[in-house]
Amino acid sequence: MSISCKFERSLLNHEEYDVIRSSHHPEIYELDRAGLQALQGRLRQMRDKERTLTRQKQREQRGKAAPRGGSFPGTAEHPLQRKQVFANALKRVNREAARIRKLEARAANIDAARRALALRRAANFPAYPAAGDTANDGMRPLPSRRRATKVPPNRIGSISQATKVAQARRDARK
Repeated sequence: MSISCKFERSLLNHEEYDVIRSSHHPEIYELDRAGLQALQGRLRQMRDKERTLTRQKQREQRGKAAPRGGSFPGTAEHPLQRKQVFANALKRVNREAARIRKLEARAANIDAARRALALRRAANFPAYPAAGDTANDGMRPLPSRRRATKVPPNRIGSISQATKVAQARRDARK
């Protein structure tokens, strides 16, 4: 159940209302992470105090506990409503802290993904080091040890032609 700001103001004193107001819409976005954590701790203390008072008043009404503190008038309803105000404010602060954490995690993931992509792209095109100066002339071709035979150009193809002629003579004899 949502509680209006006007009702919150009627339940709280000035200092408590200043703390609660900083957990509402425009002011909560001005807080950094450390400010949110400080506000969270303060709201938890206030909520826990009201929860203790609420439980004590409920026990007194049921007759299970002796009245505590003569200066605290009223029923258990008033501290219960105050506890709800503090609990709602704590929910708002927790949601904002979670939103900021998610934004920071998303930014960190994006940075990590960009670095990984840059590393992968760099690995695809490795930069080989230059060969540098050599101590001598380098490799020299070895001469072939096979016998070099030169066939005169007028003899190329004459062997196959002689074979054709001889085959034609044999075929003609038959």
